[in-house]
Amino acid sequence: MGWDAKDIALLKRLWSAGQSAAEIARRLGCSRNAVCGMLTRQGLKRGRKPPTARPKIRPPPKLMSSAACTNRVAQKVSRKTADRRQPKEFSKQQLYAILAEAVKNTG
Repeated sequence: MGWDAKDIALLKRLWSAGQSAAEIARRLGCSRNAVCGMLTRQGLKRGRKPPTARPKIRPPPKLMSSAACTNRVAQKVSRKTADRRQPKEFSKQQLYAILAEAVKNTG
């Protein structure tokens, strides 16, 4: 599309009125990308919208002293495989009863 002074003036007027690039493109009979390119070349920008959320700013966590760090390490619990609780074992009859109950509840 060839841009003449009349088109650029209309572009500036519609952009300052708050119309979108797609609306301006339909009005001028060109693509939205052509409008965006011309807006960039003309140096026309819209201000950024203010954020809608209002985040709460929390203070940073307090730093622990070296003594507190030492105490935490001393309290750490070992997780060896022997210390872990073994899962409960079911008999074959109990497993069939659990399965039958599950089938009854889903059907």
